[in-house]
Amino acid sequence: MPRESQAAKVVRIGKIIAGLRQTYPDAHCELNHSSSLELLIATILSAQCTDKQVNIVTAALFAKYKTAANYAQAEPETFANDIRRIGLYRNKAKNIQAACHLLIEKHGGQIPRTMDELVALPGVGRKTANVVLGNAYGINDGVVVDTHVGRLSVRLGLTRETQPVKVEQALMKLIPRAEWTLFSDWLIWHGRRRCAARKPDCEQCELRQHCPRIGVAK
Repeated sequence: MPRESQAAKVVRIGKIIAGLRQTYPDAHCELNHSSSLELLIATILSAQCTDKQVNIVTAALFAKYKTAANYAQAEPETFANDIRRIGLYRNKAKNIQAACHLLIEKHGGQIPRTMDELVALPGVGRKTANVVLGNAYGINDGVVVDTHVGRLSVRLGLTRETQPVKVEQALMKLIPRAEWTLFSDWLIWHGRRRCAARKPDCEQCELRQHCPRIGVAK
């Protein structure tokens, strides 16, 4: 596509945001949870795993474990077995239990509300921290960049970056801060419902007038 000025890109992304808001007025994080702790656990489990599979596992998990202490005090092999249907379950089990030990030691068993405190927990990076801050606390500290957000940001011509941290930095410069959490939810919904990686439904796409279709066969 022709080189686009930052000002023109900001105008175009405003139109993209308007289209996403109209198309997905009920967009939200699709990991089932009823507390910030549950959201933290579910997000750690979701790495390289579908939300659908995570929700199947957490239905029983959240009925069994209610507090950070419950997770921390569980027998390691028993807890690992409880999440065995999740990819990389043994490593995730260790991280969750270690994170919960730290929550008890430093935060009274509560989920902290700052990026620095969250990423200090085992198994928690910026993506997980942004999910928790934005969806549990309504704090827009950054932009969640998962697989869908990363690839759609490139396809929409918002950035040429592919590394999540660099994609996030680019989006934070373009998107109004108040929209950071919702923008991720909107793109994730759009990626799952309309703009698939291999066969995007460009003909019916609500954003087709504002999308340069980077990487899509014309």
